[in-house]
Amino acid sequence: MSRYIEAVGRRKTATARVRLYPGEGQFIVNDRPADQYFGRLIDRSVIRQPLVLTGMEDRFNISVWVRGGGETGQAEAIRHGLSRALLEVDPNLRPTLKAAGFLTRDARVKERKKPGLKRARKAPQYTKR
Repeated sequence: MSRYIEAVGRRKTATARVRLYPGEGQFIVNDRPADQYFGRLIDRSVIRQPLVLTGMEDRFNISVWVRGGGETGQAEAIRHGLSRALLEVDPNLRPTLKAAGFLTRDARVKERKKPGLKRARKAPQYTKR
């Protein structure tokens, strides 16, 4: 393995650049420990899902640079990027990661607001008289 393996993951407006280094399982997000960066327990578990699924929790030090979106969008972008990076390490993991849905880019994004409406689809109340 070269110095590191890099992959990009995306979700909503969040983009995560994930780097895998040979190591003992350190997880750094934007120069902070992952547990310190993510406050919610569910987000902490989401970013580790690909590692737990493949049994590689202690094989790599992971460095992530993530921007845009909210906390959950960032966590899911990290999961996507981490899954792609693990695929570069071992292509045989593809069926496992694909079955879990970690390789699919979740394309759902916020719909734009339309003119004459309050939100994307919510219309003002209709009055007959």
